[in-house]
Amino acid sequence: MFLTQDILIKIFFSEIKIMDEGFSIPKDSSIILAPTHRSRWDGLILTKAIGRRVTSKDCRFMVTKSEMNGIQGWFLKRLGCFSIDQLSPSLSVLRYAVNLILNKNQLVVFPEGKINKYGKKLTLKEGLYRLALLAAKRTNSIFIIPIGIAYSQVSPKIRAKVSLCFGEPMFVNENPNLSIKDFNEILNKRMQKAEKIALKNVGR
Repeated sequence: MFLTQDILIKIFFSEIKIMDEGFSIPKDSSIILAPTHRSRWDGLILTKAIGRRVTSKDCRFMVTKSEMNGIQGWFLKRLGCFSIDQLSPSLSVLRYAVNLILNKNQLVVFPEGKINKYGKKLTLKEGLYRLALLAAKRTNSIFIIPIGIAYSQVSPKIRAKVSLCFGEPMFVNENPNLSIKDFNEILNKRMQKAEKIALKNVGR
């Protein structure tokens, strides 16, 4: 925490704007954070905005299996990441993720499934939807929080600006029969809306 939050991102970024006006984490509820994914810096910015120092809870990141290889994997594991095989997710990993949600940990899932550097509209992956439905069978209060993250440069360089904006939460249990297509369309719109605000704040 000291190395990444107090030294690394403060040196790298000239300005960090967290847009949280009117936003509050739903109390006594399980939450899933659903941010846009534009850079490898996203995880550190999320941790600054809603990590242990803000909420007294760590962010736990679900990432693809390929990202956990080598030195990068060693580093990501220590930042709170765990991997899932997108093509064939194991029951043990799904169970672990559901338990994180039920225990009111802050689970981060990137719905785009990969870094979408230029912010092109993608069809969101189905993983978050299926995970939320599994957890909803065991609790009656799950919120998904869309988040937009934007940088002043497409590929952030030293002394760049960054902004994070919280979007309008989705209450999973409100409409458990929503189709994957409709669910992802609503989530995508809320993520993009939050990102537009963040982009404006960094001058893009």
